[in-house]
Amino acid sequence: MNRFKELKVWQESMNVVMEVYKLVASFPNDEKFNLTSQIKRSAVSIPSNIAEGAGRKHPKEFAQFLGIASGSAAELITQIEIATRLNLISENSGNELGQKLIHITNMIYKLENWVLDPSRSKNIVSEPNEYYNNPI
Repeated sequence: MNRFKELKVWQESMNVVMEVYKLVASFPNDEKFNLTSQIKRSAVSIPSNIAEGAGRKHPKEFAQFLGIASGSAAELITQIEIATRLNLISENSGNELGQKLIHITNMIYKLENWVLDPSRSKNIVSEPNEYYNNPI
């Protein structure tokens, strides 16, 4: 599957990356190489792992990278909570971003289950529209 840019979960996770970069731009300089760096890396890891997995040949490999992306989303949720508790971001911003990440995690979970479903056609062309913005 090399159409990863058309995956809704990839697109939404890319939007989160943009949001995260804007959000951490206001963090104090002393956090630049600490929490700021970790937050950025976690955010970037989500769509990166979705793309890398989609580029693999076997469904189990794709599922493995989706699992890594899900773990990165959980890591980012935790880091956003830390930033909120440290008053680096507002509670409202932290909650909004957390809800988006939970939604992305749910999307990843559904896609992972679909990828591993033994009853689905192994033909990648048969991907369901619910996962793509531009279905074949």
